Amino acid sequence: MSGRIGLFGGTFDPVHNGHISIAQSFLQSDLIDELWVLLTPYPPHKTREFQTPYEIRLEMLEKAFSGISNLSIKTIENELPKPSYSVQTIRYLKEHLPDNTYFYCMGEDSLAKFHTWKYYEEILEECELLVAQRPGETHKDVEDKILQRTHFVDHTPLDVSSSGIREKVAAGISITDRVPEEVVKVIEKEQLYS
Repeated sequence: MSGRIGLFGGTFDPVHNGHISIAQSFLQSDLIDELWVLLTPYPPHKTREFQTPYEIRLEMLEKAFSGISNLSIKTIENELPKPSYSVQTIRYLKEHLPDNTYFYCMGEDSLAKFHTWKYYEEILEECELLVAQRPGETHKDVEDKILQRTHFVDHTPLDVSSSGIREKVAAGISITDRVPEEVVKVIEKEQLYS
C-alpha cells in the first residue's frame, strides 16, 4: 500500500509545544496522508556535550504526540549508521518502502540552511520539501533548484525552543506553558536539564 508521507526529524531534546504546533500545520497540508516523526539519535550538527538518552526522548515524544491522528513516531534513524544524516534515512525508506511518496518537512529556518546539508541535492532528487512558513513570507535567498522542489504550508511559529526550555529548567523556571504536561512529568521524574 502506498501513501504520501511527511518526514519530520529532530532531536526533540525536549519536545515542546512548538513541535506539536508545526506537526499539526504539516498535517493540515493536502500533500501528505501521514506524518512520521523521526527521532534522531546522533545529529551531526549538534555539538552539545550532553544529550538526553534516546529512550527518554522517545518516551517524551510518544507522550507529546499521543492522540494526534495520522501521526506516528518512527525509530528508523536509531537503526542506521551514526551520525544520523537525513539522506541515509531517505535512502533506507526508498529501498524498503519504495511505493510511498516522501516529503521532507521542516521550518523556514531549516530551509534557509538546507543548501548546507550533507547530500542535500540527493535529498531533493528523492523527495520534495514541505516547509512551514509564516504567512506571506518570501524566500529570496533560497536557491531556485531548492524552491522548485518545495511546497509551503502557512504556520505561525510559537516562541519556544528546546535550548530555551533546558535553560529554564536549569534556572528553576516553570516550563508548563511551553511543554505538554506529560512531558513535564518525564523531565521531573528523570531530573533532566537541571
